[in-house]
Amino acid sequence: MSYDRTVRLATSDFDAAVAAVREALADQGFGVLTEIDVRATLKAKLGHDMEDYLILGACNPPLAHRALEADRSIGLLLPCNVVVRRDGDSTLVQALDPGTMVTLTGLDTLKPVADDATARLDAALNALSAT
Repeated sequence: MSYDRTVRLATSDFDAAVAAVREALADQGFGVLTEIDVRATLKAKLGHDMEDYLILGACNPPLAHRALEADRSIGLLLPCNVVVRRDGDSTLVQALDPGTMVTLTGLDTLKPVADDATARLDAALNALSAT
């Protein structure tokens, strides 16, 4: 079962890719609430070197509210994390497929929320691949 929605950007400029991701998400009503620099954290805590890898905690409050009204435990599965990571000479942008919420819970009441979130995330990802 595939659980991600991914786009590959033909850029090695990681900072520009992150800025473009933030803008594309904002255009679809997602704010970035948290940022985890996995590369810096693993270097500081474990002395481990790896490629650029950033997790953006994106949230669309109306969608999150609708999902939480359907199931208070759904916070565990909200498609909030957007990963931006270097992959060779390109950058990958990945998001959890919102349909995973419906598949894992079996709650049909989440389907309209997942469909809306999917449309918005796809629009953001498509905007990135067009640049």
